[in-house]
Amino acid sequence: MRSIGELARDSGLGVSALRFYDTAGVLVPARVDPSSGYRWYVPEQLAEARLLARLRRTGMPLADVRLVLAAWSGADTGLVRKLLEAQLRRLERGLSDARAEFSAIRALLDRKENLMTAPVTDAAVRLAVPSPDLAAALDAVRFAAGTDPELPVLGGVLFDIEGDALHVVATDRYRMAVARTAVTGHGGPRRQVVVPSPLAGAMRALLDGDQASVDLTVDGDLVVLAAGDRQAAGRCLDHDFPDYRRIVRLPEGRRVLVDVPALRSALETGPVRAGEAREQDGAAPAVSMLTVAADGTVGVCEDGEEGPDDIAVNREYLLQALAAGASERLELQFGAPTAPLAIRRPDAEGTFSLLMPVRLEA
Repeated sequence: MRSIGELARDSGLGVSALRFYDTAGVLVPARVDPSSGYRWYVPEQLAEARLLARLRRTGMPLADVRLVLAAWSGADTGLVRKLLEAQLRRLERGLSDARAEFSAIRALLDRKENLMTAPVTDAAVRLAVPSPDLAAALDAVRFAAGTDPELPVLGGVLFDIEGDALHVVATDRYRMAVARTAVTGHGGPRRQVVVPSPLAGAMRALLDGDQASVDLTVDGDLVVLAAGDRQAAGRCLDHDFPDYRRIVRLPEGRRVLVDVPALRSALETGPVRAGEAREQDGAAPAVSMLTVAADGTVGVCEDGEEGPDDIAVNREYLLQALAAGASERLELQFGAPTAPLAIRRPDAEGTFSLLMPVRLEA
C-alpha cells in the first residue's frame, strides 16, 4: 500500500489536499490506521489521484469532480465528457469576463492619465538625518526590495519625507519593510522619491563613518546624501511607489514576544514543505508552518499537526526579516492565517516588516 506522503509525491496532490478530499468523500483511503489515524492507499488509487490533480488544476467545482470520478470507471463516458465540456465553457466565460473587466480598468486608467496635468517642479528639499538612525533604517528595509524586472518601481527604496520624519520603505509584493527616523530642516510639504537599490547600498556604505549627522538633498529627480566631504548621489526612479500606508493598516491580532535565536534555530532545523510557485521566477519556496503554543512560544509544527490558526510563511524571507530586526527579542503579530505576519521591534516604533502568508502547494 502507498502512504499518504507517497501518494502525494506521485500524484501531484499535496498531503493537505488528500486529507481534504478524504473528508469530502472524494478520494477515501483504503485503510486508516485506528491508532495513529494515518491514511493508506491501494496502488489502483494512484491513477484516480492523478486524475483528481488534473481536475483540480482546471478549477472544476467539487460537486462535478465527484461525479467525474464516480463515472470514470464505468463503460459509459458520456457524463464525463459533458462535465469536462461544461467546465471548459465556464473557463471560457470567465476569461471573457476578465478581458471585459481589464478593458474597463484600462479605460479608467487612460482617463486618469489624460486628466493629470504636467507636474510642477518641486523645490529642492534639504534636511539633516542622524547617521546611525539612517543606517539602521536602511538595514531594516533593504532586504525586502524587489528584483523583478517587470516591476522596476519595486527595485528601490522609498524615501518618504513628511514633517520631522523620514520613512524608508521597500517591498517586493511578498513582503514589505518600513522604518522611521527623525529629521530636521524640512518644513515643507510631503515629498517622496524612490532611490534605486544600488544607490541605497552606496548610501548605506557612506554611513559607516564617524559622522553624527548626514545631509540629504532631493532636487528634482536627483538625490544626494553627503557625509562631510563624501557623498553618494544619483537619479531617482521615475515611478510612483504604491501607497504603503494603506497596506500596513492591519487589523489587531495576537502579539507574541519571541526569542529570536530560538525561533531561528527552529526554522533552520524544523520541517519544511513546498509552497505554490511564484509568478516572477516559477520557484516554489520552502515553507515553514508557524504555530503559537499555549504558553506563547512560537514554533514550527510538523506536517499533519497544523491547526486552523497556524500560518504558512516563506522560511527564507522570515529568516531575513528576523536578521533585519537586529534584536534578540522581536514581536510577532499574528492575524488570520490569510493575513500578513508582522515582525516588530518593541523598542523602535514605526520600524517593522510584513510577510505575506504562502499557499501550500496543492
